Amino acid sequence: MIKSINNIKFDSIPSVSSLPLLLTHFTPISHSSPTFLSKLKPIFPLTSSTPSRRNHPSATMFHHDPFVSDFVATGISGVVAFSCLGLFKETAKRGLFDQKLNRKLVHITIGLVFMLCWPLFGNGRWAPFYAAFIPGVNILRMFVIGSGILKDEATVKSMSRFGDYRELLRGPLYYAATITLASMIYWRTSPISIAAICNLCAGDGMADIVGRRFGSEKLPYNKNKSYAGSIAMASAGFLASIGYMWYFSSFGYMEGGWSKVIGFLVVSVITAVVESHPISTDLDDNLTVPLTSILVGSMVF
Repeated sequence: MIKSINNIKFDSIPSVSSLPLLLTHFTPISHSSPTFLSKLKPIFPLTSSTPSRRNHPSATMFHHDPFVSDFVATGISGVVAFSCLGLFKETAKRGLFDQKLNRKLVHITIGLVFMLCWPLFGNGRWAPFYAAFIPGVNILRMFVIGSGILKDEATVKSMSRFGDYRELLRGPLYYAATITLASMIYWRTSPISIAAICNLCAGDGMADIVGRRFGSEKLPYNKNKSYAGSIAMASAGFLASIGYMWYFSSFGYMEGGWSKVIGFLVVSVITAVVESHPISTDLDDNLTVPLTSILVGSMVF
């Protein structure tokens, strides 16, 4: 048996003399030319200046014509925003939440969700105006319903404190106007727009929710406001601002950094103090909160 094994010839194994011919079929590794691994981009930025070198999203995300692309982005943003409104109209109709809670959920959600849609728009000069069209339509809705021209009980119930349609001419109208002006004037490249919308939506919304539940300790200068509500407002507005700073900087629209973090903290704290003052209740916090955010933001950013 051993003899038969020795007689087997392994003709498929190349001889040593044929190895040079085989090696000519393989390209040698070059240390001067870039390899596959060297072409890979880092997942995490190594420096704070990285966002400034990133490319902005294409101005023609949906179509080669920027106007058509922004028109499509407007349609998508409108569907998203009005779907959220429709959702909370249904919850108000069905009584799934307390009316005050339902109103504040609308308050928190609409502006923040709409701001998530801003990267859909291009980099052209008309993009902010396309984006502002959606909250601009809502201004018209608030005016028409609040004036009694159009009857919409579900909208009134989801946005008013006491079920009076005329309330829509104050807080909800100021709310829609803030988002419209923030879109047109400051847009996604400015931390002021982030501060104004985040303190109005997340900050003011959470102040009411937390204050009603945990606000037993009232402020000495305003018995309608509590320590818990004011702390919740400053915290929620600040955290939301940081989140959107990261969100827009990831697209290359602005640079993050500790200076902006501190700036957002200053704006949120001062805005919470102003919101807790009795004058804010007399005027309307949907007016005083964004005005304070814009004023303080203009000084710190």
